[in-house]
Amino acid sequence: MSTVETTTLKGGEWLIRESDAATTFIPETFSEEQHMISDMCDQYLDAEVFPILERIDSMEPGLMRSLVQKAGEQGLLATSFPEEYGGLGKDFVTSTIVNEHLGAGHSFSVAISAHTGIGTLPILYFGTDAQKQKYIPKLISGEWTGAYGLTEPNSGSDALGAKTSAKLSEDGTHYLLNGQKCWITNGGFADIYTVFAKIDGDKFTGFIVERGFEGFTQGPEEHKMGIKGSSTVQLYFQDCKVPAENVLGEIGKGHKIAFNILNIGRLKLCAAALGGSKRAITNSVEYAINREQFQTSISKFGAIRHKLAEMVIRTYASESALYRSAALVDEREKELMAEGKPFNEALLGAAEEYAIECAILKVHGSEVLDFCVDEGVQIHGGNGFSAEYNISRAYRDSRINRIYEGTNEINRLLTVDMMLKRAMQGRLNMMAPAMKVSQELLSIPDFGDADETAFATECALVASFKKAILHTPGAAAQKQKMKLEREQELLMNVADMCIDTYVAESLLLRVMRLSSEGKSTDVHTDILNCFLYDAADRINKAGKDAVNAFADGDEQRMILMGIRRFTKAQPFNSKEARRRIAKALIEQQRYFL
Repeated sequence: MSTVETTTLKGGEWLIRESDAATTFIPETFSEEQHMISDMCDQYLDAEVFPILERIDSMEPGLMRSLVQKAGEQGLLATSFPEEYGGLGKDFVTSTIVNEHLGAGHSFSVAISAHTGIGTLPILYFGTDAQKQKYIPKLISGEWTGAYGLTEPNSGSDALGAKTSAKLSEDGTHYLLNGQKCWITNGGFADIYTVFAKIDGDKFTGFIVERGFEGFTQGPEEHKMGIKGSSTVQLYFQDCKVPAENVLGEIGKGHKIAFNILNIGRLKLCAAALGGSKRAITNSVEYAINREQFQTSISKFGAIRHKLAEMVIRTYASESALYRSAALVDEREKELMAEGKPFNEALLGAAEEYAIECAILKVHGSEVLDFCVDEGVQIHGGNGFSAEYNISRAYRDSRINRIYEGTNEINRLLTVDMMLKRAMQGRLNMMAPAMKVSQELLSIPDFGDADETAFATECALVASFKKAILHTPGAAAQKQKMKLEREQELLMNVADMCIDTYVAESLLLRVMRLSSEGKSTDVHTDILNCFLYDAADRINKAGKDAVNAFADGDEQRMILMGIRRFTKAQPFNSKEARRRIAKALIEQQRYFL
C-alpha cells in the first residue's frame, strides 16, 4: 500500500490497485464550512424534529410538508444544486454531509432525502431547460415538494417490468397515462412526481406529473412497520393527461433516469444510515451509563461494553468507506466538467463510474444501522421494547433501509455482476492480477525478513483479502461459465468478500493517514485491528462457502488452501481492544469520532 498512483482510482479498481493513504479523503479533513453545515443540520433536528416525533408519527396533516418547507427556507434543500436555480452549488462531499446529519431524523429524514434525491434530481439531470427553470427553483426552496413513481404492485426490483402505459393523443398535445404506482414516498403531499410508463407498450419513459392533472389520483396512506410519519401512498392514473412537453429525457430511455439516480441514492442512503447509527450509539451509551443493575451502572459490564464497542467499530468503518467514495465521485465529477461535460452529465458519469462502490455502501451502511439499533434495543433491555424510548422507533425505522434503493440482495448481486462485466469489457484488468495470485499459490512462500514498517501487517492482510476475492470468482467463472449468473448464492458470497474488503481498506487508509499526520489514537488502532481480525473470518467463511458450491476433489482442496492462506490474521486480543474503545465512548458519553 506504499505505492503511489498518480491517476484517480477508477470504479472497482481498488481490487487490483494499491491506494495511497496520503491522498485518500477522510472526514477529519472536513473544512470549517462543512462543519458549520453539519452543525446547522444537527440544530435543525434538535429544534424542529426531535421534540415532535410523536406528532410526526401520527401523520398530523400538513406537518411533514411544513417541515420540508422550513428546511428549504434554511437552505437545507439547496446544498448541491446549481446557483443558477437558487441552489448553493456545493460539492458532492458537502451534500453527503447533509444527508448524514439529517439522516438521524427518522421519518423526516426519509421525506427530505426523497425530496432532494429522487424527487428532484431526475428533473435536474434529465430535464429540458424549460423544465428545469419551471420546477427546480421551487423544489429546492421547499415551495413545492417532489416524489418518484417507479415501483408497481408486480414490479419491484424488476423495474423495467412496469405495466403503466402511456399513449400519445391524436393531436399530439398530451399523453394518456394508465396504471398504478405503489410505495410512493411523499406521495400524499407532493406537488411534482417523476413517473415512469411505457409508451406504446415498450418504450420505458419518464414523465413529469403535477398534482392536479386530470385523471391522477392517490390512495390512502399506508400503515407501515416503521417510518410511520413518512407519507407512503399508491398513485392511480386513469387516462391521466400529461402534456407532451412533460416527457422527461428521451423517449424509450427512462431506464437511464431510473438507474443513474439510484447510484447516487445508494450512496446517500449509506450517509443517512450513518447518521442514524451515530445517534443510536449516543442514545445507547447514555442509557447504559444511567441504568443500574446490582447497584452498578450497566456501562461497566463487559457484555455491554462489547456491544457498544462493536457498534462504534462498524460505524467508523462504514463512515471511512462512505467519504472515501464520496470524494472519488466528487473528484471524477470535476474531471468530467474540466473535459467540458455539463454538470448533469458530469455527476451522473461520476456516479456510474463508482456504481460498484455505491452498491457496496448501500448494503454495508444499512446493515450497520440495523446492527446498531438492534444492539441498542438489547442494551435498553425491556425498556428498549417500550415506545417511550426512542431506540424502539429507531429499530422499526431502520428496517426499510435494506429494502429500498434496491434490496440488499439485488445490490450484492449487482456488485459482482458489475465487477465481472467491467472485466469482460476491459474496464477492469482483473485477469493479470488473478493469474498472479494463482502463480503465487504454486510458488514457495517467501520467508524473508518481516516488514516492520508501520501498518505493514495490516496492509499485507488487506492485500491478501483482495487475493482471496480474485482467487474465487475466477475459478468459479471457469467452472460455471454462462451458468454463473444463475448461482446467486455463490455470487452473494463473493459480494460479501468484496464488501468487507473495500470497507477494511477504506478504514486502513483512514487510520494510516491520521497516523502520518500525528492525529491517530489508540482507539483508532483498536478499531482497525478489531475490524480486520473479524473481517478475516467473515471473508474466510464466505470464500469457503463459494468454493464448496462449485468445486470438489483436488481442485476444491487447492482453492480452499488459497482461501485459508489469504485470510490468516495474526492472534489478537480483541476483548481488551473493545474494552478500550468502549471506555473512550463512555467517557465522552456520545459517539465522538
